[in-house]
Amino acid sequence: MRLENFLALTQAALLNEPCIYSFENIVFEASKVKRGDLFFAFEYDDIPLAVQNGAYGVVFEKTTDIIDPEIAWIRVDSLDAALKKLLRFKMIEKEVVAYECNEIVLKLSMQVITETNFLPIKGDLRSLFKSLWDIQSRCIVLFCPALTDSAIFTTVKTMPKRPFAPIEIMEQTLFETSFIYDDIFYERQLISPFFISYLEELLYFFKTAKINYKLKKFTPIEHFEAVFTNKKLEVKNFGTSDKVLIFEPNVSLIDSQILFLKRHASWANIIFIVPSHSKEERSENIFTYKNEKDIINILKSNSFHFALVAGVDKSILNKPLTKQTQLIMDF
Repeated sequence: MRLENFLALTQAALLNEPCIYSFENIVFEASKVKRGDLFFAFEYDDIPLAVQNGAYGVVFEKTTDIIDPEIAWIRVDSLDAALKKLLRFKMIEKEVVAYECNEIVLKLSMQVITETNFLPIKGDLRSLFKSLWDIQSRCIVLFCPALTDSAIFTTVKTMPKRPFAPIEIMEQTLFETSFIYDDIFYERQLISPFFISYLEELLYFFKTAKINYKLKKFTPIEHFEAVFTNKKLEVKNFGTSDKVLIFEPNVSLIDSQILFLKRHASWANIIFIVPSHSKEERSENIFTYKNEKDIINILKSNSFHFALVAGVDKSILNKPLTKQTQLIMDF
């Protein structure tokens, strides 16, 4: 990228008169800088190393010493804002088509094998930059606004609504499904029937957008995730115990998951553990918590076949809970 183009796109200020006019790559880690690169100084202490490794320019927010006047020293109001402006330009230049979806559809899409003309994305701005900067022209991008800033796209489309029940479920448990789609039988996929409507939405999108795909074996997606345990809450292999914890970090999904469990496991003793400020109607099998230690105490104090735990993930089983740390919930 030419220096003048970078300055015009980001509205940055050039603080010196360098001897260089263009850059090879944009790099965020000083140890990975090569001769000709432009270094974004998210870590100020790494600027000397980046210059030593051959950076042709340094982009920074705060005042810093110009230690090599022959390279470009560029000040911006915000490094993140500068990256977003660069990505918006790249998306326009490459004629990228962006679609938004919910978090579950996105995570399912990341488990499907597709051609390179389709790219599901999530992550922080720097990782997104690495994924998108060299994207192929007219690629279709799928993202979730709750996980990715939509400001990097100039135009965002909505996924088409799926038709009625295109997936035929042949056999199911709470956490596995065998189904037929497009005359192909998928046996004992590790995907709960709860997710089938989301999968239908994704597959219909692939069909309407003419994206070739191949389903492979699904793995847990950190939603409605089953963890088999014993009475001591020690993790056991899948399907090897009659005590199951189900973790759902996204509290907005809890109502539908409660209904799903009541409908499909009416025979079971089920408890629901929700944050104290949640709006679920209280009943004898709904418990509230303020911190992770509360969750563990509730699980140890009650008998159940299934326990749906909202607002946290399974990592709480591996944490030493020595303090009653208040959970900060982000909605």
